[in-house]
Amino acid sequence: MNITGAELFVKALKEEHVDVLFAYPGGQAIDLFDALYGEEAIEVILPRHEQGLIHAADGYARSTGKVGVCLVTSGPGATNLVTGIATANYDSVPLVCFTGQVPTNLMGKHAFQEVDIADITKSITKYAVTVKRREDLGKTIKKAFHIAKNGKPGVVVVDLPKDIQKEYGSNIYPPDDFTPYEKRNISAFSDQIEKALGILHEAKRPVFLIGGGVNIARANEEMTQLAEMTGIPVVTTIMGKGAIPTTHRLYVGNLGIHGSCGANFAITQCDVLFAIGTRFNDRITGKVQEFATNAVIIHADIDEDVISRNVAADISIVADAKQVIDALLHKAVSLNTTKWLEKIGSWKEWHPLSMKEKGITPQRIMEAINEIFKEAVITTDVGQNQLWATQFLEIDEYKTMLTSGGLGTMGYGLPAAIGAQLGNPDKTVIAISGDGGIQMNIQEMATAIVYELPVIICILNNGYLGNVRQWQEMFYDRRYSATCMRYRKSCASYCSRPEEECPEYTPDFVKLAESYGARGMRVTDADNIKTALIEAKQNRQTPTVIEFIIAREANVLPIVPPGRSLSEMIF
Repeated sequence: MNITGAELFVKALKEEHVDVLFAYPGGQAIDLFDALYGEEAIEVILPRHEQGLIHAADGYARSTGKVGVCLVTSGPGATNLVTGIATANYDSVPLVCFTGQVPTNLMGKHAFQEVDIADITKSITKYAVTVKRREDLGKTIKKAFHIAKNGKPGVVVVDLPKDIQKEYGSNIYPPDDFTPYEKRNISAFSDQIEKALGILHEAKRPVFLIGGGVNIARANEEMTQLAEMTGIPVVTTIMGKGAIPTTHRLYVGNLGIHGSCGANFAITQCDVLFAIGTRFNDRITGKVQEFATNAVIIHADIDEDVISRNVAADISIVADAKQVIDALLHKAVSLNTTKWLEKIGSWKEWHPLSMKEKGITPQRIMEAINEIFKEAVITTDVGQNQLWATQFLEIDEYKTMLTSGGLGTMGYGLPAAIGAQLGNPDKTVIAISGDGGIQMNIQEMATAIVYELPVIICILNNGYLGNVRQWQEMFYDRRYSATCMRYRKSCASYCSRPEEECPEYTPDFVKLAESYGARGMRVTDADNIKTALIEAKQNRQTPTVIEFIIAREANVLPIVPPGRSLSEMIF
């Protein structure tokens, strides 16, 4: 029996157990949408912008462990995915993105809404391909899902010309006859494991540095066991936060440019650094020439290319994070780290993460979230809101955090929360955003409304693009160039501090929320933080927007100045 390419596309999604499809229609994808019409096994989610669409698919994938699936039309529909593709691929999120394309006979002729999306995205995907023959359609889709979810997860783009969608051909969706992905045999690295264990056992000041790879591998329980078995303190990157519970006695904190005092000093003074699932980017190393200079570096990662790229490894192990941790669990022994832990504790006490200002502070907001929500999926946007969240939120097996780490994409938080809520309908989902980031995809409030998603949206409003403003304050002589969100054309040309007579903020977030049909609240008094969050928790009928008015020049501290080592923090 022959069927159209569009019908085979739908069959393929069902065979791949896709139950949620984030999709936006258009002329070169209309046949695919027609084939989806009335299909009860797949819920088609219509966001309000393609960038919101792919961030939602990303949040769905991160929170469920499933492959997120997108469908858009050609041209601007496809190019609007680019930022989300890079966001997901940087953070190893499994997505398959289908794009409509002009018919094959028009390709290369500058047809209306024609772009070579496969070529555009090849540097920011695991695989990108245009299907040019109907007989290749089924096996190409099968290959896409195989690549996206196996090995180091990532993004695959499949471009579908309109004539391929309409052409009749075989109705067979092929079985997975690709060579099964086999995790690299850890026994191949038995010598490195033995060397690493030998060095650990002799260490006086060992540290585990844990990146997002441990969370991706879902090896959190095993990592906690390994830390407890050895007594070795754990430092995380932002993406690794939650690898062990943040309230655990062996958890030190995040390291890096906005890392905690204890974490940054622990890395600076350790004698053995065992890193698992991190690529040592510049945000965590500071001045790389002075990073962990006294330590033997052991680096384990699934991606061979990242090992020794930024920080030279003395011992390298190329394997999945869970494999490495499991291998260590079989042979690791308890170490005497009492004095080392006491030293780290003294650093934490010397400069604890704390905002001492009166009134509504991000710390008080995060601590209230910790107290009120014992189980939740929390997404963040990017900027100061993200950094405060990673400093003060308590993350464990019941409370997880999704954030854009590698690319640092503003506008991520709200649509990612929508995707997470669709994937976890019975869980509380909270989006934490700044007043700048929330406006980058604010239109997705309509998506939350129409799909009846009780997402809680916390906006930390300081009236600035806060992260850049902080750098302008600290390193650019308070030259607040293009960062004031209350600016009017009638304002003075030069501005170096907020004034009482500054114009009113635009928009009014409470009225905007209400115009969409959401619940809107504004909190201006610290005593009302918990009350607002409790009311939002109880509202399961609509989204709730809580606008927290925070100090306009609140800063994220500590901070490592550009070009400095981790030990040179400004507190």
